[in-house]
Amino acid sequence: MNSDRIKEIEDRVIEIRRVSKKNKGGNVIAFTALVVAGNKKGKVGTGYAKAKDVPSAVTRAILQAKRNLTEIKLKGTTIGHSVSDKYGGAKVILKPAPPGSGIIAGGSVRTVLELAGVANVSSKMLGSNNKVSNVRATIRALSKLCK
Repeated sequence: MNSDRIKEIEDRVIEIRRVSKKNKGGNVIAFTALVVAGNKKGKVGTGYAKAKDVPSAVTRAILQAKRNLTEIKLKGTTIGHSVSDKYGGAKVILKPAPPGSGIIAGGSVRTVLELAGVANVSSKMLGSNNKVSNVRATIRALSKLCK
């Protein structure tokens, strides 16, 4: 990727978690970061990385998100048709909405849709409240779109 494309991509941290592992010598503490990156013009990606400190985890996740960008087919400011997808225990349903409706979505799904460039959509999360699963289900649903 050239530097111009990287500069126009915006990223947002959705979740940072402290994780620990039991070892013979005691606890090993690390941090995980979930990041979504997009250019608000139909490209969006997600990154999930782990490191010993928060800044390292976030930068690793941002790099991963920028590498995993997927193209999404938009119809104006909304999506072309209703789509749904499942990832793990999370199911996401996305429906097109008329202009002026805005993004009717909760939490992590809203962030993915904003960074993808979708301005009018209605959505529903079913099943899991796990942010990682919801983000991945949303991106999988968006990648199913056809014009």
